[in-house]
Amino acid sequence: MLTFLLLLLHIYLFFMGLHLQPIDVVETISAEDFRTKYLLPRKPVVIKDLARNWPAYQKWTMDYMKEIVGDVEVPLYDSSKADPAAPINSAAAKMKFTEYIDLINEKPTDLRIFLFDPLKSAPQLLEDYIAPKDLMGGFLDKYPNMFFGGEGSETFLHYDIDLAHIFHTHFNGRKHVLLFANKWKSRLYKIPYATYALEDYDISQPDFEEFPALDGVEGIECFLEHGDTLFMPTGWWHYMKYLDGSFSISQRAWDKSWGVKARSLWNLTVQRNFDNFMKARFKKRYMDWKERKAVERANFSLKKGLPK
Repeated sequence: MLTFLLLLLHIYLFFMGLHLQPIDVVETISAEDFRTKYLLPRKPVVIKDLARNWPAYQKWTMDYMKEIVGDVEVPLYDSSKADPAAPINSAAAKMKFTEYIDLINEKPTDLRIFLFDPLKSAPQLLEDYIAPKDLMGGFLDKYPNMFFGGEGSETFLHYDIDLAHIFHTHFNGRKHVLLFANKWKSRLYKIPYATYALEDYDISQPDFEEFPALDGVEGIECFLEHGDTLFMPTGWWHYMKYLDGSFSISQRAWDKSWGVKARSLWNLTVQRNFDNFMKARFKKRYMDWKERKAVERANFSLKKGLPK
C-alpha cells in the first residue's frame, strides 16, 4: 500500500510541476566508471553493495546502537520552522540516546538526531565501516556523522555547508530522498546567507499556486534500503524522509577544486558568523527580509526561465 501511495505521489508531482527522474542504481562500480560517470559530472548514484562487506552491514541494529552508545544525552531536532533568533542547527529537545532509540522503535515521531559524532560518543563504531577510498580520495576520516530518525520524520531541503562529496549509507529501514542540482537554488527559494530553502513549503507535496517557481524544477528521486549507499556530489540539495525508524552514516570527501574549498571556508566562517550576528541583532525582522528576498529571487528566475 505504501509503495502504491508513493507511486501516486510521484505521478502527481510530475504532472503538477516537479520533474523527478529515478536515480541511477548500481550493484557495484569500478573506480574508473565512478570517476567518469558520477564524480566528474557530479551526478548522484546509489551503490547497493558498497557496504555489504562492512561489519556494520550485519552488526548495526538498533539494539547494538543502544549497547555501544549507551545513555549519553543527545540533542534532538523536529520539523518546526526555525526560530529567527536562534543560531542554525539549534536543538528542539534533549534525551538519553537509549530512550530515543526506544521511541523510534515503538512509534512514529518527527524527532531526529542530526550530525551525531561517533568519534566522541562511540569510537568503536569507526571499526565497523570502511571509507570507499578505492573510488576517490580526500576523505575527512575524522568527521563522520550519523543521523537517526523516527518514521515520518523529515530533513528540510538544504545543501551541506562544507560542500563536501557525501557517501550516505542507510541502515535498518527505508528512506525517501529528493535531490536537486545547485543550479536550481533560486527556484527552490534559497534563503540568503544560508544553505537551506524557505521552510513554508513541503517539497514532497508542493503547492504550486503559492510557490510557482517550483513548477518545472528538475530533480532526482531515490529510495534507500538497508545497506544502500547514496553518493551526493558537492552542492546538491537534498530532502530526506524516514519511512521507518532507522539511521544513516555520512562519510565526507573534499572536492579537488580550490574554488569549492574556498567557498566551503567562506560558508563555515564569514557567512555563518554574519548570519548568526544578524539573527541575534535583528531577529524576526532579519528573517522576514531573507524570506522576502528568497521569494523575489525565485519569481525573478521563473520569469527569466532560469536556469537555462
